[in-house]
Amino acid sequence: MASELEVIGWRRGRLWFLDQRLLPEEEHIVETEEPEEVCTALKSLAIRGAPLIGIAAAYGMALGFRPGAWEAEGDLPSRIERLATVFLSTRPTAVNLTKAVDRVKRAALAHSGSGEHAAEAVLREARMIHEEEKAMCRGIADHGAELLLPGSVVVTHCNSGALATGGIGTALGVIRRAWERGTLRHVYMNETRPLLQGARLTAWELGKLGIPATLTADSVSAFLMQQGRVHSVIVGADRIAANGDTANKIGTYALAVAAQHHGIPFYVAAPTSTVDLATPSGKDIPIEIRSEDELVMLGSRRVAPKGTAVYSPAFDVTPGSLITAIVTERGVLRPPYESSLAAAGERVQA
Repeated sequence: MASELEVIGWRRGRLWFLDQRLLPEEEHIVETEEPEEVCTALKSLAIRGAPLIGIAAAYGMALGFRPGAWEAEGDLPSRIERLATVFLSTRPTAVNLTKAVDRVKRAALAHSGSGEHAAEAVLREARMIHEEEKAMCRGIADHGAELLLPGSVVVTHCNSGALATGGIGTALGVIRRAWERGTLRHVYMNETRPLLQGARLTAWELGKLGIPATLTADSVSAFLMQQGRVHSVIVGADRIAANGDTANKIGTYALAVAAQHHGIPFYVAAPTSTVDLATPSGKDIPIEIRSEDELVMLGSRRVAPKGTAVYSPAFDVTPGSLITAIVTERGVLRPPYESSLAAAGERVQA
């Protein structure tokens, strides 16, 4: 069994993380003690993936409580509020960010009479969030692997492994566990335009794990289904609304439509930390719009004429009606999602 890929952590009072922008050519580790540098890493996608965004934000806020970091900026509660506001502004779609920041904020405010105690509480909470995400990934992998029959060939979109979660992954965690059990035969990876997370990141991870995989353009998946070469689709999620509508990397919705047309199961794998019961449906999920440069530039080369109008949402929303099942660490949830997601949320709080 392959070991877990470590992509983020805390050592000697500093946060370290793997800069995903440089993969696969360079495996560069960044170490920082500046919260602002973590925010920049989140915005630039040096750190990405809903669970990992939450982990990084929690550690980033912990950096704001190191000795000398907050004393010059006024009282401690004000510093806590400023840090929370800055981190919440980085990536609006991933609900893990909001949940992690709120947890760290509560931990800090509970000890706001002492900077030293607040710092200890914040770092303890951040480490707990990290370990919880790792444990949830393992649970998702175990439950999801049960859905894949022997000889399975799957399609996945974007990246949902260690690089997105800090653990073994959600959708890629399921893929990995099925491979270890001998039920997975092959993976087709969508390249995931425009930033090529599938080509750059998923291919890198599956290569590290020794799992057989083939890279395709995003538009090839429907053709593979038409040819009868795919048994199921499994993807991650950045936010799941109370009715099962799911925000994930742009291109996921089209994949779900194609899967339904061809009678192929479409699975979403995500921890309960990605479920947002306060968001009624997909139309209430804020969708991040990215810079036009990500679409019109390929490296340093422009691939569209200057002045071309651009619309570049980072995510789309797949209706719950197109999702066969949602795999969480609590088990496999099926429609109606209003009740199954609510029940899973109640079990988490219990």
